[in-house]
Amino acid sequence: MRSLNRRALGADRVTDVIAFHLDHQGRRLADIYLCPARARTTARALRVAEREELVRVLVHGLLHAIGYDHPNGRGRTASRMWGRQERYVRRLVRPGA
Repeated sequence: MRSLNRRALGADRVTDVIAFHLDHQGRRLADIYLCPARARTTARALRVAEREELVRVLVHGLLHAIGYDHPNGRGRTASRMWGRQERYVRRLVRPGA
């Protein structure tokens, strides 16, 4: 994942998800790469279930793939994208919640 991040995005670090969106003949397509090892590490650090963090990473990548973005740094978790992401995560991880 570090190598892909460096080659594709110029960031020499491991990340939990990388999403590429493509428009092809009027259809939106995407490649989403997940790093389960990084998600597990993050889950432990945040004290959340691994499944929840994997769902979060996948939703995050999907939102990027359909055009959402967020600022880096402190504004990231206050962004519209982050709020949408967390609503989806709650629904997927805890149906009925």
